[in-house]
Amino acid sequence: MAACTLHALSVTLFLLLFFAVSPAKAQQPYVNNHQLACEVRVYDNITNGFTCNGPPSCRSYLTFWSQPPYNTADSIAKLLNVSAAEIQSINNLPTATTRIPTRELVVIPANCSCSSSSGGFYQHNATYNLSGNRGDETYFSVANDTYQALSTCQAMMSQNRYGERQLTPGLNLLVPLRCACPTAKQTTAGFKYLLTYLVAMGDSISGIAEMFNSTSAAITEGNELTSDNIFFFTPVLVPLTTEPTKIVISPSPPPPPVVATPPQTPVDPPGSSSSHKWIYIGIGIGAGLLLLLSILALCFYKRRSKKKSLPSSLPEENKLFDSSTKQSIPTTTTTQWSIDLSNSSEAFGLKSAIESLTLYRFNDLQSATSNFSDENRIKGSVYRATINGDDAAVKVIKGDVSSSEINLLKKLNHSNIIRLSGFCIREGTSYLVFEYSENGSISDWLHSSGKKSLTWKQRVEIARDVAEALDYLHNYITPPHIHKNLESTNILLDSNFRAKIANFGVARILDEGDLDLQLTRHVEGTQGYLAPEYVENGVITSKLDVFAFGVAVLELLSGREAVTIHKKKEGEEEVEMLCKVINSVLGGENVREKLKEFMDPSLGNEYPLELAYTMAQLAKSCVATDLNSRPSVTQVLTTLSMIVSSSIDWEPSDDLLRSGSLGN
Repeated sequence: MAACTLHALSVTLFLLLFFAVSPAKAQQPYVNNHQLACEVRVYDNITNGFTCNGPPSCRSYLTFWSQPPYNTADSIAKLLNVSAAEIQSINNLPTATTRIPTRELVVIPANCSCSSSSGGFYQHNATYNLSGNRGDETYFSVANDTYQALSTCQAMMSQNRYGERQLTPGLNLLVPLRCACPTAKQTTAGFKYLLTYLVAMGDSISGIAEMFNSTSAAITEGNELTSDNIFFFTPVLVPLTTEPTKIVISPSPPPPPVVATPPQTPVDPPGSSSSHKWIYIGIGIGAGLLLLLSILALCFYKRRSKKKSLPSSLPEENKLFDSSTKQSIPTTTTTQWSIDLSNSSEAFGLKSAIESLTLYRFNDLQSATSNFSDENRIKGSVYRATINGDDAAVKVIKGDVSSSEINLLKKLNHSNIIRLSGFCIREGTSYLVFEYSENGSISDWLHSSGKKSLTWKQRVEIARDVAEALDYLHNYITPPHIHKNLESTNILLDSNFRAKIANFGVARILDEGDLDLQLTRHVEGTQGYLAPEYVENGVITSKLDVFAFGVAVLELLSGREAVTIHKKKEGEEEVEMLCKVINSVLGGENVREKLKEFMDPSLGNEYPLELAYTMAQLAKSCVATDLNSRPSVTQVLTTLSMIVSSSIDWEPSDDLLRSGSLGN
């Protein structure tokens, strides 16, 4: 009892001394992305936590973006060491095990205390067990990926006795979660709680204030912000006057269709002469409309009969209007389609699929590609074309293209997926007209013998773009699809080096996500990009795309091809696969030197080694042999978005290359 009393007195004395010598602040400094530089200790007062400048403890709130496996109140509560019942209540969940949709914002009630062991910072403590089946975990990945920047690698490193290289499966790590209590100034202003909000893509101070019924001024002052510049996936304190409730974030609904509203006429009482008059008028209008519809039906019938008597080749003046360019473009005729695609259910589906696409005449595509000349050949059977002054790419496919592929391409609407704009079929050959990608494929940039090279920032943005496209395919179209043929030659770059994935010829519907394993006996694809479960057993899940994506990321990091064949003596060959090489790079001793040797020489030292290591770890998890150990595309996108956000601020002068967290 005496020992407990002495300890309590010590803590109290510490707090009294701390508040006596600490300057009275009305706010906390914004972390400003410094949490990504794990070994840079200049920002200790920012990255280690929020300073204790209010009451020693309080009720506070955290936010967490739901994502598997943390997508129920119960699983989130265990991760964050909070009450599942309180999460269920505040977020209006039916039960603690109800699955929360991915990317839904969850409000987390938490007790926040000033910790003497942390050096005078507010925190809510959680414990995390390093798991062996989730790949190599680091302080960086646990803080920024698993805990979504609710902690920092710096805070974890300062409060755990294990070094970075001592992290092994089974260890329990203390995770200090960032929270804070209102200062006297904030309390006087009516603010009773502080909520730690994780900034989402596109957020603004005013938008966050509106979301939580706070004010921009309170958030600006509460985070010592000198501008409205905030970074994606960083924590911002939001002062609240009342306890928060469930936050519903939904896209703005589309505007209602414009409907012509007839002028309102005063309603006369029943039985009046005016009422009878309007009844007669209504009958007359109805009869007139019936007569008009009859005339229109007769005209339509005559016009259809006339169409059937037309020859298959119409004069050059017949054109379809292309709404995307607002110009008249010569096209194939409707009659020609009925001849080429008759007597086939597949043809019927194809005719239906192309109704919203521009139908080009073959002669016009010939002219646009200089008769499909070698000078206009981009690669293989893809040609550059100029149509109405705009560049396009024409892909020539021997035989009929499937209606399922056209239907998929027609419905895709994403900035990181190549857009199909038009179509032509002639003598059994299909011609697909796509938007043109001025900078070719990433394979051209990474594996060609030319001097051109991609910068670090371009590479991480390309990876993020591809993840965005896959996330859209897997989660946002109905039904969800797998690309199934992702490789560096199918990742194209526009004039701004934004990535767009192409070649959906083998894409297929994914039923019920990963819960329903699909099998095939027909394995197709490119060596080096194919997941082992697909090659060995024909298993198809969304993790097939994740594996191929991981290989593409390794190509972006190293500049090497997915498969390299080394010739040895006596005609022997050794096949080196990137998906295997990365295991030796990130394992064992001298990780720093091995990683620097692995990186693309054309980058020189123009990249942050700490972020390159994080990206390599992400790629390694994507190419894990066990498909259940691979992250989902949504998880991949979360990590990549943080890497991109940090890379935007990085300059070669930022000496992250000195980082010791990768070993000596």
